[in-house]
Amino acid sequence: MSRFVPYLAEEAIERDAASLIGEYERARCVTIVPPIPVEDIVEKYLKLRIEFDDMHARHSVPRPPNGQPDILGAIYGDGSIFIDESLDPEENPSREGRYRFTLAHEGGGHWRLHQHLIVQDTAQTSFLDAASEPKFICRSSEAKERVEWQADFYASCLLMPRKMVFAAWDEFFPDRKQRVLQPETPVAHSFVEIPRIHASVGDFDISETEDEALERFCKPLAERFVVSPIAMRIRLEKLGLLHRMVPLQRLLSGR
Repeated sequence: MSRFVPYLAEEAIERDAASLIGEYERARCVTIVPPIPVEDIVEKYLKLRIEFDDMHARHSVPRPPNGQPDILGAIYGDGSIFIDESLDPEENPSREGRYRFTLAHEGGGHWRLHQHLIVQDTAQTSFLDAASEPKFICRSSEAKERVEWQADFYASCLLMPRKMVFAAWDEFFPDRKQRVLQPETPVAHSFVEIPRIHASVGDFDISETEDEALERFCKPLAERFVVSPIAMRIRLEKLGLLHRMVPLQRLLSGR
């Protein structure tokens, strides 16, 4: 379902996500603190309908051999969002972070950034077709097209707003220093290191991967924002608070 979408600067996407939070605050006369009430924003402010279903059965697509869903969500021309039932937080509380990100991706990213495509497609088909055919399908396994990357980045900015993340970082880490994964070879730098856990059982190395070590570190912040450790790790790396290696310019400067 490839569509041409224009380039959008990250700053523009982040600005619109912040605007959506501001619009909701003014409409509800509230001040938002983490976690972002994404369900209320999507359902009560944007007036979109949220439903759960077996997305693979709905689209006649077999599930992967591991049984995990590949189709996580979709948005339809009638303004309804369907999310795979495996992400229902009432049935699977451990998937709440993934549910919230999928909802922010569909209801925030696609609806705010790509609504013109949804409306355009709907206008070119009958009402029944428009209601039954998804305009965007979120799949976990596909390489990201521009339209999906934009929706992903929007979801990240909506659920983990820049100012709120920096405020939480300063609260969790009063030294306000950036963190870096402990280098394999010691080097001079000014960051605080995140230790790696190295372990083995017999001849098997079960040491943490880089992502696992960083996501373990991110877990407390992820819990504050009710997102997955993966989502928080990606956001912190994007904001320059978290590094998997000492940035080259710091090595060259010796600071």
